[in-house]
Amino acid sequence: MSTSQGHPQRWLILGVICLAQLTVLLDNTVLNVAIPSLTRELHATTSDIQWMINAYSLVQSGLLLTAGSAADRYGRKKMLITGLVLFGAGSLVAGLAGSTGQLIAARAGMGIGGALLMTTTLAVAMQIFAPEEQPKAIGIWSAVNALGFAGGPLIGGFVLDHFWWGAIFLINLPVAALAVVAVVILVPESKNPRGDRPDLIGAVLSTIGMASLVYAIISGPGHGWTSARVLVTAAVAVLVLGAFAWWESRTEDPMLDIHFFRDRRFTGAVAGAVLIVFGMGGALFLLTQHLQFVLGYEPLEAGLRTAPLALTVVVLNFSGLSAKWSARLGTPASIALGMVCMSAGLVSIAEVDSGGYAGTLLGLLLIGAGCAVANPAMAHAIMSAIPPEKAGVGAGINGTLAEFGNGLGVAVLGAVLSSSVASGESLSAGLGTGQLVGAVAVLVGGFVAAGLLRRAERVSA
Repeated sequence: MSTSQGHPQRWLILGVICLAQLTVLLDNTVLNVAIPSLTRELHATTSDIQWMINAYSLVQSGLLLTAGSAADRYGRKKMLITGLVLFGAGSLVAGLAGSTGQLIAARAGMGIGGALLMTTTLAVAMQIFAPEEQPKAIGIWSAVNALGFAGGPLIGGFVLDHFWWGAIFLINLPVAALAVVAVVILVPESKNPRGDRPDLIGAVLSTIGMASLVYAIISGPGHGWTSARVLVTAAVAVLVLGAFAWWESRTEDPMLDIHFFRDRRFTGAVAGAVLIVFGMGGALFLLTQHLQFVLGYEPLEAGLRTAPLALTVVVLNFSGLSAKWSARLGTPASIALGMVCMSAGLVSIAEVDSGGYAGTLLGLLLIGAGCAVANPAMAHAIMSAIPPEKAGVGAGINGTLAEFGNGLGVAVLGAVLSSSVASGESLSAGLGTGQLVGAVAVLVGGFVAAGLLRRAERVSA
């Protein structure tokens, strides 16, 4: 395989890995629409429902770095196949579950498969494309992420209208089976030629630390930020992640090379990514409530009305327009422009025509355009700052930042909403305040990232 040309079947392979990625992303949101059915048919309590949703995200976010490291060491194709098999098996058990306990355990198993898929798909994309085609490939990969976000509630709503709740998991099986066959036939094996020794201590520490951190964040709104549950798990997260950083700086074969953080390109992309996802994740969480509680739409109608965001991302990324703009503007300017668009979109949703859908539609189109330009540029900045042999770890970092920022955004902007309503504001005004806080976070994130990346470019020049 010529590195200057890329793999001869690279676009077909990208289609296969995007299909695998899509199943994982749909499962992040598809369960939300099934909550009434699960409550009724499995007699699930509120706590059960929370664990069904959180078991998947906790396991996935905890294992992303470890999964990426395993892919680099043992082979990305092997880990991609393993992830698809685990995800398919978990989906089968979830679809046929007869109790809430079985469904929670199945969701945790799907989280392991999801972590392997999230890291290997991006790592394989970086391996099969020549550097000049990587931005477009990552753009398409990012567009599939947007499709997953928008498609989950729509597909879930459609399936639940026609079948029982278990079908939302069983529809993963033919997709996973097709993807396994295609990966076996098409995807070339790639791994770190050095084959570092497994960093078992690093793997354990990163898994416990990240899972504790995400658990503290998602528990905060329900149990109170000063509750023992939140404070203890947050303390465990800080101590364990501190121990992880210390260990990684001492061991000969670290899972995450701490020296990456000395690269301004890497730190710029990381800082921006967290703030951007923080603003976006939290603001979109508020948006679904805005559409249902303020504008009065049913869940499926609300899902349809968020679709313009994903469609904008898909059109701009699949057409290659966003990759062309990014190439012309350069990474720092692309990220700054994308963040300005996204921030303006959030302001539009909060302030323009708050009694109708027009301001929301304008906001969704602006956010979609911003996402299409900024997110691939950010992912490419992170991946290209890391040596190619560590592509799996790079993808793990990218995924971990997305999980962390999203969870933090939902928690913090949810807290802003709660405190606004508690202080006497209407729900509509509280949602608007939350959206504006998200807009500021996105804007600050964009300019922090752009500034650091611009300085890094000057130093390397």
